[in-house]
Amino acid sequence: MTRVDLDGIADRIVPFPVEGGRFGVLRAAKDGVLWTRVPLVGELGDEAASLEDERPRPTLERFDFRKRRAEQLVDGLDAFAVSGDGTRLAVLDEDELRILPADHKASGEDEEVDVDLARLRVTVDPAAEWRQMFDENGRLMRDNFWRADLSGVDWAGVLARYRPLVERLGSHDDLVDLLWEVHGELGTSHAYVVPPGRHTEAARRQGLLGADLVRDGEVWRIARILPGESSDPRAHSPLAAPGAAVRPGDAVLAVNGRPVDPVTGPAPLLAGTAGQPVELTVAGKDGTDQRHPVIVPLDDDEALRYHDWVAGRRAAVRELSGGRLGYLHIPDMQTTGWAQIHRDLRSEMAREGVIVDIRGNRGGHTSQLVIEKLSRRIVGWGVARDIANPSPYPEDAPRGPVVALADEYSGSDGDIVNAAIQALDIGPVVGTRTWGGVIGIDSRYSLVDGTLVTQPKYAFWSERHGWGVENHGVDPDVEVPFPPHAWAAGEDPQLAEGVRLALAALAERPAKTPPRVPGHR
Repeated sequence: MTRVDLDGIADRIVPFPVEGGRFGVLRAAKDGVLWTRVPLVGELGDEAASLEDERPRPTLERFDFRKRRAEQLVDGLDAFAVSGDGTRLAVLDEDELRILPADHKASGEDEEVDVDLARLRVTVDPAAEWRQMFDENGRLMRDNFWRADLSGVDWAGVLARYRPLVERLGSHDDLVDLLWEVHGELGTSHAYVVPPGRHTEAARRQGLLGADLVRDGEVWRIARILPGESSDPRAHSPLAAPGAAVRPGDAVLAVNGRPVDPVTGPAPLLAGTAGQPVELTVAGKDGTDQRHPVIVPLDDDEALRYHDWVAGRRAAVRELSGGRLGYLHIPDMQTTGWAQIHRDLRSEMAREGVIVDIRGNRGGHTSQLVIEKLSRRIVGWGVARDIANPSPYPEDAPRGPVVALADEYSGSDGDIVNAAIQALDIGPVVGTRTWGGVIGIDSRYSLVDGTLVTQPKYAFWSERHGWGVENHGVDPDVEVPFPPHAWAAGEDPQLAEGVRLALAALAERPAKTPPRVPGHR
């Protein structure tokens, strides 16, 4: 029997004498401890030489209490478990299961046993499984919802009312629909039910050219090749690749030798070609100069079109403000959004004021970092002899007014950042009322078949809005609708109003400028 003396235990903590790093799962074993060491890599996954390259995987290490040193047991794995007596390991590695010794690295086949998972047969009674999933979902919500009283909802009564429907389910889709209805009784955001992934097979993915095509009589022409973004490896057009030599105005006559139908265009011929070399037959505007470039279509052109949209918004701000204002768009409050901000942060903040576009923000968890940037105030300037432009202190601080743009698609942490902008008086919020869902989740739990169910767990209260952002959103300081006819005409009334307010603020309070440096001309 071991008795733990809690008095002063914090002062008796001794670190493992191993190199620091990022660690994952920690488990005890006989005469040692096992842990996974997670590689330090970028969150976006684009630090490799190619997007197709495999990312580094966690490794399994063991610290031996007798030898007082660590050694690597497995150089790549997905998960592991330790046997009850602490002598053996079960290691899951890309759908393969192996049994290994827990006290040293396996030295040969005699110490490593492969478990043939193909021999396993599991019989499932769907009706019984759905009953268990229904009850488990109810327990998870009961135990994790942000309010112990579930906002006054009689949760046991809700489950009792819906439970008879479980016996009438005819498919898993029916179960998903039922769980959505049960969650809906709480009237709270982020209460999701997501069935296991059903991804499109690679052979069926639509090939995309990264261009806008238009029908011109009996032929389809390339109206515009979308410009790429060099800082994002996902944002490139196949038609702009080296050697493609395709230009706007060219007609696409055939795909892999098959003529393009004058009605349906090239899209049907590009079905299933994503990521595969494709030969196009293209011709110049007058039908001459016929060529056969080989390109590789994209399976997703979202990044390409997104960067093009941002460039268009920035150009509009430059034109409307005479070059005085910067423009930043924040697509989400995750790694993608944080990277997008920093693509242009320094150059845009260097202008007299900045438009911060939070429209269409998908939420996440980085709003505090964004607010920290936007709320900075210049209190000094850094000067060097050979650098023409002094740098503000703190860096990346706005020189003048900040105007935020919001719409009904600014959600979750996209709601919160707008609420914080108002609470801190950083600047006006222009546009329409935001989505109104700020009780967040951690997505920790899945049901027995892999169906993800979420429980609204992390609520938000602010000084200016109280609990009122949930189920309402953030009301803009200046409401500007975005009607369909403006969208169709390529106009952006919210952006235009944001620029007008920023210029008006500059007229009242000019942007901060660096002092004249003594001895400099």
